[in-house]
Amino acid sequence: MLKQIVCLSDTHGQHRRIRVPDGDILIVAGDLTAYGKRSEYRYFNEWLGELPHKHKIVIAGNHDKAIYYMPKESAQRRLSNAVYLLDSEVTVEGIRIYGSPWTPNFCNWYFMLDRGPKIRAKWDLIPQGIDILVTHGPPIGYLDWAQYSSEHMGCEELRLAVERMKPKLHVFGHNHMDRGEARNENTLFMNVSVCEDGTGAVHDPMVVHWPFDVWGEETLL
Repeated sequence: MLKQIVCLSDTHGQHRRIRVPDGDILIVAGDLTAYGKRSEYRYFNEWLGELPHKHKIVIAGNHDKAIYYMPKESAQRRLSNAVYLLDSEVTVEGIRIYGSPWTPNFCNWYFMLDRGPKIRAKWDLIPQGIDILVTHGPPIGYLDWAQYSSEHMGCEELRLAVERMKPKLHVFGHNHMDRGEARNENTLFMNVSVCEDGTGAVHDPMVVHWPFDVWGEETLL
């Protein structure tokens, strides 16, 4: 039976403005808050609890200051209406999902590491056989074009890891201005950012049906 997976990222406190379709699995790929305050996680968690999805999976992003300083167990308590992944995996509906929040250093935010060996060490933790990879940021060259700087902002080491691990689906956000999907021969890449820089627009989540053929399934935008 097909499973409907609903994906979004970068709500930045605008979660109440998002029209979230029903589905079997909800994935939120980081930047849950605008300022990373503890109170924002309470409101976000209350919203998660109101959604009908059987499985909800959340990772952090570079704006998520408060949970950056918490042990994983404390962050999980604050996000009690979802499974919080921090360089870890969960299997739901027979699907192996791995989540990690790290992005290359930029403007001294959170869950950021230097490019090269430091961030590579995080991607080396990804186990073989993962079906869905959830990261906050994109791999370089995939939906990572930063219009404000006219360059690719993605992570080189993450791209190498994805090409090595070959997940069927890679979900991320972080770059608000290159939302959409792309493919290589093994993986469907989805930038599911919902907040758009400079306009105030809030987009709908993206939906994919599982299982799917990488070159046959079209997501619902």
